Amino acid sequence: MRIAFRAAPTAEAQRAQQDLQGTYATVPPEEAEVVVALGGDGFMLETLHRYLDRRIPIYGMNLGTVGFLLNAYRPDDLPERIQAAARVGLYPLRMKAVRRDGTVHEGLAINEVSIFRETRQAASLAIEIDGVCRMPELVCDGVLVATPAGSTAYNLSAHGPIIPLGANLLALTPISPFRPRRWRGALLPSHSRFAIQVLDPAKRPVSAVADFTEIRDVASVEIWEDRTLSLRLLFDPEHNLEERILKEQFVP
Repeated sequence: MRIAFRAAPTAEAQRAQQDLQGTYATVPPEEAEVVVALGGDGFMLETLHRYLDRRIPIYGMNLGTVGFLLNAYRPDDLPERIQAAARVGLYPLRMKAVRRDGTVHEGLAINEVSIFRETRQAASLAIEIDGVCRMPELVCDGVLVATPAGSTAYNLSAHGPIIPLGANLLALTPISPFRPRRWRGALLPSHSRFAIQVLDPAKRPVSAVADFTEIRDVASVEIWEDRTLSLRLLFDPEHNLEERILKEQFVP
């Protein structure tokens, strides 16, 4: 098995990379059959983005904090663990944001695409789903569209629903809604196309964020699941991602 290692810039992750490279034969990432990512969830997302075009499997080992997208760090029997790992396929969200000056910017998100107010003024947004206006005006701090893998991240902190893998659903979740105050969001089919219009972009400026891509002063944002791209994550059978998402629904 041709393995490449990538490590976060932390001292612990760098030491682990040196130890593993001294134990196992390695190749450059462009020649690898699998990339082993050493770090936390943020570094795992960065690694997934980096190798998205290659569609190479990523096996992460946690040397960060939460480690939701990673396996436990154990240096022993690594090739055997990778061979026995369960594979999870994920599709990212594609964001197309149009700024007030008319320029168009795109980004990809594995967890969520978020729309945020930029100033003390609340955002004023209109939301269309598949060309139908479902929310003529939402006054809020923001709104996000989350994938199943991202539903346990910021989406959950914003009181959005947890989505099991394979449900073919996306979560549309408001962030601190002011009007309508009691709206808690919606679950939509994964083939839905979201269009968010900023109703007063001059007075109430808004940013759009897709994982590591932030576009400021946007006038409109389109969001959809990009089925032309596929991510492949590897998990130890006893700690697979589907089970982790399920357990999150029973955390006291």
